[in-house]
Amino acid sequence: MKNMDIKYEVTIKDVDPMTDKKIKESIAKILKENGYNSEVNYDTHNMTMMTDFYEMTMGEVNNKFKEYDKIDYYDAFFRVEPLNAKYGVVFGVDKLIKYIKEFHFTDEDIEFLKEKTDLSEDMLNYLRHLQFTGDIYGMPDGTIVFRNEPFITVRAPRIQCKLIETAILAIYNSNIAYMTAASKITNAAGNTPVMSFGSRRAYGLEAAVDADIAALTAGCVGTSNVKAAQATYTMPLGTMAHSGVMEANSEEEAFRKYARTFPNSTMLLVDTYDTLNGTKVAIDACVKEGVNLKGIRIDSGNLAELSKEAKKIMNRYFEDAKVCLSNGLTAEKIEELKNDGAVMDTLGVGDNISAPEKRVGAVYKLCAVEDDGKVIPKIKLSGDAIKTTNPGYKKVYRLYDKNTGYMVGDIIALADEVINKNYTIVKDNEYKEIKLDNYNVRELQTVIFKDGALVYDVPTMEDKKEYFKSEMEMLPNDVKRIVNPKEYRVFLSNQLRELKDNLIENNRCKVKKKVR
Repeated sequence: MKNMDIKYEVTIKDVDPMTDKKIKESIAKILKENGYNSEVNYDTHNMTMMTDFYEMTMGEVNNKFKEYDKIDYYDAFFRVEPLNAKYGVVFGVDKLIKYIKEFHFTDEDIEFLKEKTDLSEDMLNYLRHLQFTGDIYGMPDGTIVFRNEPFITVRAPRIQCKLIETAILAIYNSNIAYMTAASKITNAAGNTPVMSFGSRRAYGLEAAVDADIAALTAGCVGTSNVKAAQATYTMPLGTMAHSGVMEANSEEEAFRKYARTFPNSTMLLVDTYDTLNGTKVAIDACVKEGVNLKGIRIDSGNLAELSKEAKKIMNRYFEDAKVCLSNGLTAEKIEELKNDGAVMDTLGVGDNISAPEKRVGAVYKLCAVEDDGKVIPKIKLSGDAIKTTNPGYKKVYRLYDKNTGYMVGDIIALADEVINKNYTIVKDNEYKEIKLDNYNVRELQTVIFKDGALVYDVPTMEDKKEYFKSEMEMLPNDVKRIVNPKEYRVFLSNQLRELKDNLIENNRCKVKKKVR
């Protein structure tokens, strides 16, 4: 049977997911038992096994001591705003929902764990029947988020909390990076349309699609990635490649062929050999073909100077022709181009959306446990103050100036606290009291899963775009500016600050006693 080509097609309609799963597992098992050992990927969507093994070993400890039903609380947050910005942008809710809905261990998973690990039969049996039954609270995609603010909070049985950690961090560390990077680019570009061209620079096929979906949500007008365009039902965008010029006998031949093929959208890449001469050749080619030159793209050299000179040349024949600039553009570079008076009707940005240089560094930390129905706050101490966590089950509130609508500050508070709608007094990091008033207040997290069931009404792509746009409009200009942005104010409520200080002191006293 190993040498046989096996072809089979199973069409299943109106079958519940668990039955469908068992059928697929049975097919795979029969094939394996009969010696057909080529790759059989019958469940490409199930990523439950994408977890670090220490989550399972710690789960084994919990299982051994019958702690699997104990309820824990975990927060996902970053300690420093990513990508040299003073804000981050939440993204990844759709992927989180998909992951949690499909969370289960297959028979094949259990068989692998049985053969390759020392997990007990009791633990394997626990995993075999495991489904997510907890609660997940999160900030919607497109929400502006700052350091130490929980963008995800999980309340669930102890082992479940552990097993989903790796996936949550993988989803959000990547997608927050893409979304924040794209937001910096579109913010710097202002009214200049930005196209996302970075798929080939991404760290993998799925990452390329994820990055461009984030880019479109952050305000990019299009993507060169046809798969991402299909996923979002938008029109893919692109000009021509250098290879199109190089494979022809001459630059003119390449341009005439392209113009003849796309007479209504003749956008020519002019920097393969010499940008300004290429611009002249592009004009000549379009005149000879009797088509309108829609524009040119410049992908190398001094973009500011070349764009201005090329525009002068085009104005003699095609005044409406546009200039598209690309070549490793960053938000900072775009600012420079604007200051240098570059002609840039559109921008093509790649690497710095799909493969940002800096990472987000999001973490997932235990913040509370339940004991006899009471929520007991927990804290992680560190000699590095930035790594000392904020304890307890918490909520994040955002205050908006009633007159301007701008964000004026966020308050991380304990879950049972209520923020006064008229005024509130908080303390800064130096414990100086600050009075905040004349604001509207909004809680940032919403319920996504309750008792394992999806209760979140997932917004459309257009809704996400509009929501993100409004978030950026309400973010103060001095916080979102590209050069020397100002740090946004995030406060701990007085109750949370007092709790944190007390836990730090109590835990240090315990350590000192043990050392003695």
